[in-house]
Amino acid sequence: MPPKRQRGERAGLTREQVLDTALALVDESGLPALTMRALGARLGVEAMTLYHYVPNKDALIDGMVERLFTSAAREGRPGEDWRTHLCDYAHDLRAALLRHPGILPAVVRPAVTPATLDGVEAGLRVLTAAGFPLARAVDALNALTLFVLGHTAAEVAITPGEADAGSPAWLATLDESRYPLLLRAARTGAGTDDAARFSYAVDALLAGL
Repeated sequence: MPPKRQRGERAGLTREQVLDTALALVDESGLPALTMRALGARLGVEAMTLYHYVPNKDALIDGMVERLFTSAAREGRPGEDWRTHLCDYAHDLRAALLRHPGILPAVVRPAVTPATLDGVEAGLRVLTAAGFPLARAVDALNALTLFVLGHTAAEVAITPGEADAGSPAWLATLDESRYPLLLRAARTGAGTDDAARFSYAVDALLAGL
């Protein structure tokens, strides 16, 4: 490993490299393990060098959240239906969160970076162009985003083993006279596919909007 740069010395990194490395660190060790010192060690620089790229740890976390949201948000395509736009956004955001589940405890932070706000603005443009009043456009985008965050957080948190409580094998041991529908679902796999459940709920939400 090359020697660490001294305080105040630039490292030839980009902000994106710093943020992506921070995401990788959180994926491996969890959000509590993220410190400027640990991140600097991963990048081969002094912790103080990172302040050339992010002014403080809060800005670092905001930037990490930005990387996830901007991978899902985009401008609307000419002639694109608003439902298609929001459906793609929901699926892309879920995929990004599942790739980086360690950051999930922080994703409820409000959008504050210019790039994250650009993504919100793009979504609002699609909705208002489709005829949504601005207040309803904000509500729609917020409702969809919060659903994606909650569903994905549950997917990550609820991962029982094959015989753990709540698993299909565990459900199969229940009293059939009391829980006939749950037992049938466990035996057939009905409603156990996270991706299918997510798609169904997104479609239902968009139909309601």
